Amino acid sequence: MLEGILVTFLISASPLGEGRVGIPLGLFNYDLDPFVVFFASATGNALVFPIMIFFIEHINKYLMKVRLYKRISIRTALRVRRQTSHLIEKYGFWGLMFFVMIPLPVTGAYMGTLAAYIFNINRRHAYWAVSIGITISCAIVTIAMQLGIVGYQKL
Repeated sequence: MLEGILVTFLISASPLGEGRVGIPLGLFNYDLDPFVVFFASATGNALVFPIMIFFIEHINKYLMKVRLYKRISIRTALRVRRQTSHLIEKYGFWGLMFFVMIPLPVTGAYMGTLAAYIFNINRRHAYWAVSIGITISCAIVTIAMQLGIVGYQKL
């Protein structure tokens, strides 16, 4: 059980999975309780914001001296700006929260944190927008997976 919680937590904290992968993994592969999976996933995903902000504000400036890193960073920043500008410029906090809460690829805590930094949103407001978005996203995925499990068992 502890292994399943740890894997769910770590996958949810990773940029490759976030809660969209961590939750189904915890429910299907480790047969964990949905509430445990939800909290492990939401907690892991919520750690993204403070770690990313620290990285962007303190370590990023040193890595920008590396040509490949700089090129990838600029390309990523332009993509984030293009994908989030319509929501964040118009709705601010709510737009950022909505962007993070949609459980689809290319949305989530990583892109939301980058967008908050790019659009210079107040850190406290950005943290709450990303955290609320993560919570709603994890709830949506957990409920959808549970409904799928119950529906499958009735067949």
